[in-house]
Amino acid sequence: MPGRAVTTAEVCERAYPGRDPAELVARTGIETRWWADPETTHASLAAEAMRVALDRAGMDATQLLRLIQVNCTGGDMLLPATANAVGDALGLRGSCDCIDLNNACTGFLSALDIGARSVATGLHPVGIVVSELWSRHLDPSDPRSYVVFGDAAAALVLGPGRGREGLRASWLRNDGRLRGSVTLAHAGLTHQPEIVRFGVSNKQITQEATSAILTSARTALDLAGVTMSEVDWVLPHQPNGRMFDMLARELDIPAHKLLRVVGEIGSVGAASIPVSLDRLWRSGKVQPGQLVLLVAVGSGISYGAMIYEVGA
Repeated sequence: MPGRAVTTAEVCERAYPGRDPAELVARTGIETRWWADPETTHASLAAEAMRVALDRAGMDATQLLRLIQVNCTGGDMLLPATANAVGDALGLRGSCDCIDLNNACTGFLSALDIGARSVATGLHPVGIVVSELWSRHLDPSDPRSYVVFGDAAAALVLGPGRGREGLRASWLRNDGRLRGSVTLAHAGLTHQPEIVRFGVSNKQITQEATSAILTSARTALDLAGVTMSEVDWVLPHQPNGRMFDMLARELDIPAHKLLRVVGEIGSVGAASIPVSLDRLWRSGKVQPGQLVLLVAVGSGISYGAMIYEVGA
């Protein structure tokens, strides 16, 4: 988590002067979010996260054969890919390809799918790193986005599975007709500074997102040939507390299978699931053979789910 923790009371004072912060916490389920320091870049944040992942994997960066950098907001520049700067910070000199990927809040799942398919065809290890700097694209003049988004980064290293370890199912889809729900316009085309904006009502976003998440989860379960009762952990994208609670109710997920992070870190785009995944692994509760459901929805509208079986 980069920078400092920013309380809902602080953002409420700027975006909704005179409003009770407790009311905003109750509505969003978010108590704090982290905003990076001005000098932080996607490349510096991503490289820091990737170094930690590589250290835990007992690997050197030069062993990577593919590096995928994921973010929702376009990285540090349009050209070249921000992944090049991440690779440079890691000391990579022609040892692997470095590519950017943007599929909104579903971007991590898209990268994980591509990474797993790379491993399956012999191209590995694969590094995946998500960096989100939403604070660069927020303004109190648009309070709906200002009060929910936060910054975060997470990384992982993919290699061959052990035993039955690996993805049991991966199902990803997009529907461009619904792409106007959450947008960040191209400043090069509009010729003015741009911020993240919600294009439709909260009710419509919730309906679209809930439907997409339910479809994704149920399809992935069917593809894997398992039921929700057989899944040990469910890690959903967490845009706010209310949607998190609704997902748990609609899919009838017991509380002990969920890991809630949105209250502490806010809405962090594509970093939501990998941050949850990291905290789950740190908890020491994950056991070999357990099944983990990853499910996401994002602007685009992008959506999908995966079933991952933990290795021995």
